[in-house]
Amino acid sequence: MITHLLTDHTGVEVIGVDLTTPMNDEIKSELIDAFHRHLVLVIRDQNLDPQQMLGAVHLFGEVFAQHNKRFSLADCPQIHYLSNEDHHSDGNRYIPGAGFHTDHSNAPEPPKATVLFARSLPETGGDTQFVNMYSAYDDLSDTIKLKIADLKAVHVYQSRHSTRKLMPLSEESQKDVLDGVVHPLVRTHPETSRKALYINPIRIEAIEGLSEPEALTLLDELLTHATQEKYQYRHKWRLGDLVMWDNRCLLHKANDDYDMTQLRYLYRVMLKGDKPI
Repeated sequence: MITHLLTDHTGVEVIGVDLTTPMNDEIKSELIDAFHRHLVLVIRDQNLDPQQMLGAVHLFGEVFAQHNKRFSLADCPQIHYLSNEDHHSDGNRYIPGAGFHTDHSNAPEPPKATVLFARSLPETGGDTQFVNMYSAYDDLSDTIKLKIADLKAVHVYQSRHSTRKLMPLSEESQKDVLDGVVHPLVRTHPETSRKALYINPIRIEAIEGLSEPEALTLLDELLTHATQEKYQYRHKWRLGDLVMWDNRCLLHKANDDYDMTQLRYLYRVMLKGDKPI
């Protein structure tokens, strides 16, 4: 196994690992350690069918039940697909992953990780950007850290304040997805004990104890700070990439800067996490 850092703060490339074959304990340990240290794990040159992908991700944890079952694969429902060929009911194209966010934060125990596997890609564009929320938190002033230390946000499936329109939940999904889940604005990572900002402009409906204008102003200030280029890693996809990232200390977003006549299609799995504290 060969690894290369992708930035000095986020991301590591892994070469020479075949996720379809048995793996010894030393390689497993190295991969898990690399994930915790570098937050984005890019494992190159994989060739996985859905069942093989499920087998590969079990190395890192149990599969989390994704919320909108309309995107599940018929023959492997634990895996969902991401595609630029879906459309809203008004005819507008649906771009999954647009806008910085962390996945499924409206769950009481949000997924600790998301895993994507590239099946079809446009010739250029369609990158995924990641933001290191450890670093963003560390660089806040002491005044801001004190201000947000005990604040809690209310997360819903689709915030009224979000600029991104999500695909409506299927009827089957609606009964399983909660609204109004409360999480801290600063969470402590259960593996590393480091603090990270935990915000999601797509899901946060309110901040307890703040008026709506105060909450929106604070969230905008935190997001503007966190998404500075110095905290980012931008992943340029290659076919066969399996990319796993840590939702507990990262934001991410997909870009729609490519020819929409070219298919962008990826498999997605999420892994069970714990309650943010």
